[in-house]
Amino acid sequence: METLVSFFRDGGVFMYFILIVSVVGFAIMVERGILLIHKYNVDGRALWKKVSKFLYEGNIDQARALCSDLRVPLMRILHHGITASANGSVGDVQTAIDEVALEIIPTIDKRVAYLAALANIATLLGLLGTIQGLIQAFAAIAHADPSQKATLLASGIAIALYTTAFGLIVAIPMLLMYTVLQAKAQKIIDEIDEFAVKLINFLKEGKGGVSAK
Repeated sequence: METLVSFFRDGGVFMYFILIVSVVGFAIMVERGILLIHKYNVDGRALWKKVSKFLYEGNIDQARALCSDLRVPLMRILHHGITASANGSVGDVQTAIDEVALEIIPTIDKRVAYLAALANIATLLGLLGTIQGLIQAFAAIAHADPSQKATLLASGIAIALYTTAFGLIVAIPMLLMYTVLQAKAQKIIDEIDEFAVKLINFLKEGKGGVSAK
């Protein structure tokens, strides 16, 4: 604990700004990670295989029951499409899917892009700390009292190194997590597009008891 306190004290004021960025970034990583990797995680192909089987048999209620967890984007899309297919045409199904998609797709990658921005901010704050430390070190060489020159020089170098290190320590995991979450969000969106089209095409073929008007 004492080492950590010393690390922040010797790193200067920009250490605290980087710390704030890290807290915000960590909160986003945890919140988006839980949603995208855990709650929204579903095997789309396995789900569609079961849903299409029930639809082919005309068992709309069973197909809809498989998609009952409306917190999962893919299930919500299929649930609304199947519900619309019970009493409507393929056009009604398309309209229902489009309406829900416009609502939920923007929420899937919500705040993920902030991680890349926060990683860049952390790096730039570390650079500012580096510049501050170098200015202090050069000032010590040029103007400080000889008896204090070594201390001030060491302090300036410490600020430069600590802020650079802390900025990178914060930025690198954020960039890695940004890549992971962005890929996961894109996969979910691609699955929504794919299986929404599969549902529409399935119904256009006259399966599932829906007329193609």
